[in-house]
Amino acid sequence: MDEQHSAAGVHIGPGVQRGRAAGFAIVTAAYLSALAAAVVAGAIVGTQRPLVTLAVADLVGTVVIFIWSRAVNNSSMYDAYWSVVPPAAAVFFVAVANDGVPELRQWLVLAVVWFWAIRLTANWARGWPGLHHEDWRYVEARNRPGYWVSSFAGFHLFPTIVVYLAMLPLYPALTTGTSGIGVLDVVALVVAGGSVIIEWVSDEQMRAFARTKAPGEVCRRGLWSWSRHPNYLGEMGFWWGLWLFALAADAAWWWTVIGPVAITVMFMAASIPMMEKRSLANREAYATYAAEVSLIIPRPPRVR
Repeated sequence: MDEQHSAAGVHIGPGVQRGRAAGFAIVTAAYLSALAAAVVAGAIVGTQRPLVTLAVADLVGTVVIFIWSRAVNNSSMYDAYWSVVPPAAAVFFVAVANDGVPELRQWLVLAVVWFWAIRLTANWARGWPGLHHEDWRYVEARNRPGYWVSSFAGFHLFPTIVVYLAMLPLYPALTTGTSGIGVLDVVALVVAGGSVIIEWVSDEQMRAFARTKAPGEVCRRGLWSWSRHPNYLGEMGFWWGLWLFALAADAAWWWTVIGPVAITVMFMAASIPMMEKRSLANREAYATYAAEVSLIIPRPPRVR
């Protein structure tokens, strides 16, 4: 998820073309092969235990994407995986749980998940310059010994596990409960859908700012004037909304709260601190911005 604090790195494998069209063709081939491998793995495991089936298929797909990452010498091959797997998992859960047409709650959950996935994937695609680009976090890690081992463990497998945990609420939300919806379903829809809109608006505001910004300038437009990471706020809120859908379907699945908790811990303990540290080091104006604007929860800026 891009922010004002990110920077591009360049690492190209032998023979990899730099154009966007060629890059998209390679990424498409990579993800189609990962999907095919995941489907085969899922078929071998069977659908008697859908959560186990998803775990195995997800792991196999991650390994395939890692192989492609290694082949093109670019760990950012994995970047789109975050938003590609959940909609496929949602369709899988509905398929194994129903013989007929999805019911109302299932349609709502499917709609919000696909809305989130299409929006986030499109945002990645719009800003992706090609296979010559690699996330700055991966670039910095390349200086450490055993880079590809750490890349698989930290940049591929770890986020796959976190997102798998975050997808757990989808199972009860899409396979259990009554056909009707209640107040909690409405709350869940507002939280999840509203969070996607927050992400969308903040990304568009940042994109508009990036077109005219001066060197070292910090974005204070719109949501960015009330929160330093509004897109991350939206991302965390989306997963909490899915958990509310699970509660609405069957309160016995409350323990799937481990999913949104895992997402929140990852952002609050790892992703955001890394962005903050880099921004403070590289942008002189960021210290003032940080002193005046809330980290996550939106509020009017402090007057100094």
